[in-house]
Amino acid sequence: MMANWSADEQLVRDNLKRIEERLSEACLKAGRKREEVTLMAVTKTVSPERINAALSAGITCIGENRVQEFLAKKDSLQLEGVQKHLIGHLQTNKVRRIVGEVDMIQSVDSVHLAEAISKAAQNTEKGMIDVLVEVNIGGEESKSGIAPEQLDELLSEISGFSGIRVRGLMAIPPILTEETKKRAIFSQMRKLFIDIRGKFVDNVSMDILSMGMSLDYVEAVLEGSTMVRIGSSLFGERHYQ
Repeated sequence: MMANWSADEQLVRDNLKRIEERLSEACLKAGRKREEVTLMAVTKTVSPERINAALSAGITCIGENRVQEFLAKKDSLQLEGVQKHLIGHLQTNKVRRIVGEVDMIQSVDSVHLAEAISKAAQNTEKGMIDVLVEVNIGGEESKSGIAPEQLDELLSEISGFSGIRVRGLMAIPPILTEETKKRAIFSQMRKLFIDIRGKFVDNVSMDILSMGMSLDYVEAVLEGSTMVRIGSSLFGERHYQ
């Protein structure tokens, strides 16, 4: 008997099945368990209807790029039991609007921003929010993120902020086509991640390595990613207004 799914839900379910197959194959190849990698649905420009289709299909983690967009859509989403992350660049003047609305902010790249998030989080019910530090692993001027060589200093400064808990690292590498080059840059991130975890910095747990998107999530998983951020491969091509 055929399920009575909408066109949106059928599209998302079909795409999700293909993504899951590729993730499982990558985990098997890497000698890892599938449950070691969280699949995040990136919802930038995606309608609430299509996001809800993904949630009903089994997605349990979503990531939004813009504060305004998340706040505009959240009341239309079926978010019970769903992890909500902000993954885009965050301006300090919007910190108070988003802290308390999401479970994690993945784009901390300065002491100034970390301090603002910490202060805002202390005024929420939980009193704290999990964050990742964004690393500009490709050294691209067009992208935000801390330079790898400045990472230790940043972590040392922000580890004392009582309103945040650093859970790991996030990166948006350069767009590359060759598998070996993709894997090389993800390998650099993994080495940073392991190096910091071995230093046992207070308030820095290093259990999440968020890297890999629609074009490179397989290579990211092969190199140790614990969270992949999938948008267009799941929801289809984005339509910007």
